[in-house]
Amino acid sequence: MEIAGIAAHTNGLWMSPIGRNLTDSVDGLLRGKRYLIHYRDPLFTTEFLKMLADAGVTSVKIRARSPNLNAHAERLVRTIKESCLERLILFGEDSIRKATAEFVSHCHGERNHQGRGNVLLFPGPRSKPTKAQEPSALS
Repeated sequence: MEIAGIAAHTNGLWMSPIGRNLTDSVDGLLRGKRYLIHYRDPLFTTEFLKMLADAGVTSVKIRARSPNLNAHAERLVRTIKESCLERLILFGEDSIRKATAEFVSHCHGERNHQGRGNVLLFPGPRSKPTKAQEPSALS
């Protein structure tokens, strides 16, 4: 589970640094990945898709009005909303960033996953999120 960025208002200009961070050869989230499955959102501009292609990542657009085709992303959004954001009183964008970064860290290091044999994804002492994992570093 990774969160690429959080912003109140997004546009194509906002996606340019996100694309650079995603495809960074050292600590990009898409390093070593072959596909990015995404919606037909206008945020995925030609420039953004070119950055993906240059990094060797194939862009796969899901059909319009078919959220079940991206069930993993839909489940992630629902889990974050129900298990994290709806249980907190948040004051501003910084508190949302902090809460989601902590939740991702919790999911990776402290929460067992039934789909993976009820084991932790990254067992060991809880560590701070890396630059690539921290949402505030990408926006």
